[in-house]
Amino acid sequence: MQTSRVARLARNLGVAALVLFVLGPLGIQLGLFEPFTGFRMFLMGALMGLASLGLGILGLFFTRPAAYRAGRGSAVVGAVIGALITAVTLAGARGGAGVPAINDITTNPDDPPVFTSDPWNHGRDMAYPADFVAIQRAGYPDLAPIQVAMPPAEALARVASLFQSYGWEVVQTDPVSNTLVGTDTSKLFRFVDDIVVRVTPVGSGSVVDVRSKSRVGRGDMGANAARIRKLREGLAGS
Repeated sequence: MQTSRVARLARNLGVAALVLFVLGPLGIQLGLFEPFTGFRMFLMGALMGLASLGLGILGLFFTRPAAYRAGRGSAVVGAVIGALITAVTLAGARGGAGVPAINDITTNPDDPPVFTSDPWNHGRDMAYPADFVAIQRAGYPDLAPIQVAMPPAEALARVASLFQSYGWEVVQTDPVSNTLVGTDTSKLFRFVDDIVVRVTPVGSGSVVDVRSKSRVGRGDMGANAARIRKLREGLAGS
């Protein structure tokens, strides 16, 4: 019996894809890789898994003749591994479907809270991109300044308390300007997003504006907007 080359390739590619797919996030958690390095390994594994799925299906077709049945098991392995990787990838990406490819989101695009410096110390331009304004308004029409029935000092303290309860880190607070700077680190890939909150007095209450910005990438899979909504819900329950 002969072994189909396509079936062998599907198996080998599938095994390599699985290694990269698992090793990328695992290496990040163990501190072996920088987050973006591990994420690229994960993406490469996902792409290779998709290729493995396609080659595995082709391998099943090519191993129909009895002379090539020896490679049928390899085709099955490649197809199964590829299908599992593809299913996990699609399930993970489902939450970010349809969101705009921007990574700096705020409650107030006309007057966003300002980062006075780059918390990452990488010399980034921390100004809110002007071309994001229209994109954000179309993609996240529900985001707006958050009104709360408490004075600025109390509102800022409540924001700091919510950060702690959510597992976000408070990097700096300024009771004079009523601002807070913090970070949130994603669990799987350990990506860090920077957050700045500004509290402004309005009558007997306050308006809270939030801005959440990713450190890497162009899009954010909706993570920054989801973070702002979570903070808004916490303040609404105060």
